[in-house]
Amino acid sequence: MFTFLLFIGLLSANAQTKPNIVVIYLDDLGYGDLSAYGATELQTPNMDVLANDGVKFTNGYATSATCTPSRYGLLTGVYPWRNAKARILPGSAPLIISTKQETLPKMLKRAGYQTAIVGKWHLGLGEGNVNWNEHITPGPNEVGFDDAYILAATQDRTPTVYIKDGYIDGLDKNDPVYVSYKKNFEGEPTGKDNPELTTMKWHHGHNNSIVNGIPRIGYMKGGEAAKWSDVDMADHFLEKAQAYVKSHKSKPFFLYYALQQPHVPRTPNPRFVGKSGMGPRGDVILEADWCIGEFMKTLKDEGILENTLIVFSSDNGPVLQDGYYDDAIEKLGKHTPAGKLRGGKYSLFDAGTRVPFMAYWKGTIKPNESDALICQVDLLASLAKLVDENADMSDSENMLPVLLGKSKKGRKNLVLEAGGKTSYRTKEWVLIPPYKGAKMSWNSFVETGVDTEFQLYNLKDDVGQTNNLAKSNPKMLKKLLAEFEAIRGKDYSNFKK
Repeated sequence: MFTFLLFIGLLSANAQTKPNIVVIYLDDLGYGDLSAYGATELQTPNMDVLANDGVKFTNGYATSATCTPSRYGLLTGVYPWRNAKARILPGSAPLIISTKQETLPKMLKRAGYQTAIVGKWHLGLGEGNVNWNEHITPGPNEVGFDDAYILAATQDRTPTVYIKDGYIDGLDKNDPVYVSYKKNFEGEPTGKDNPELTTMKWHHGHNNSIVNGIPRIGYMKGGEAAKWSDVDMADHFLEKAQAYVKSHKSKPFFLYYALQQPHVPRTPNPRFVGKSGMGPRGDVILEADWCIGEFMKTLKDEGILENTLIVFSSDNGPVLQDGYYDDAIEKLGKHTPAGKLRGGKYSLFDAGTRVPFMAYWKGTIKPNESDALICQVDLLASLAKLVDENADMSDSENMLPVLLGKSKKGRKNLVLEAGGKTSYRTKEWVLIPPYKGAKMSWNSFVETGVDTEFQLYNLKDDVGQTNNLAKSNPKMLKKLLAEFEAIRGKDYSNFKK
């Protein structure tokens, strides 16, 4: 009898074990870049498993059409437009998350979780004037991550080194690192002045220090032994993520696995060069898909796949030309990175923020497609509910039943951001207020969604946002504008008639 009761007790204890939580976050991956979301020219079988065997959201959103703001929203549960510093940051920017504010890893730590980030950070480091050769603080460790293995900003920005728990990985103290976003260091070649030293040609902006033949944004000197290998970056981060899982599987963990693909510079490992037929952008998407497959195998091999909730998304929509000549436009063929959506990265149109968004938990979540409105900002409240922990919710809403596929009642509304400008999404409607600015990002050839007239679209009837209903449906325009201003306030536009 005692043995039987002990067995029942063990079963009960196992049933109550909190699941591991993994957020897999890609960089500039579009709504139409996955075969599970309709791509026919690219096959992404590993990402498709997460979509087809989990909940595939058709109305899943990042908070912003650019990277830093979206990452801020995901980790804090706060709309990035509430923080004036939540803009695309240089690699030398100070940390924009207050060490005192609520974050997803802090909340999960209170619930007993081990927490880690592997991959792209881009939320600032230090307090300004960082000495890269000493302990760099505050950073991920000071806002809730026990373990952090990151690149400071983006692959196209200096410093081009990995940072482990606040220290540059592999740094030779006799060859210190210096970083500047104001002026070059004497004698250091640049993409602008020394094009003969580059193996990748810059299109706009990316013409400062040259590392591994690639001209970057920002200047850097020293740290030769610590510089990363671009073509090995995906493998490097994968190995770090796999190692973390293997060494922390005995207790619940939260892993934020932030891949760098398909952000520029697109530098596929030689194993993937030419695999897509679309040039480097297609190749690195296939590379990322392979990485995710290998990561999933690790979870399975370690016996924890069925006790791991995986949330997959992208920080913003797609962009083809984003700073380098790499044939992304020329070799696109029939592929449509944004699917049927209009716009892309940097855009107020839907493709700027509507992104692939999936939740997968083998054996717990049943395969399901959901049109519920959900946002990355909701992860804080939703996961707090999952682990039964209190949290400062701010703009985050509890979407746990939606995330687990048990409900299709999503958010009532969203305020989305692109380039400091905001729009409003509710039910099938999108309202874009008037703004001053260019209608086209001519560097990247993306429609910005900016206009001096109100724009009103019904996404159910017009997913491509071709029919502006602002003048023909003034009643709906007035209603949505009042709802938007109740959240955003009235001083939101740079356009005054």
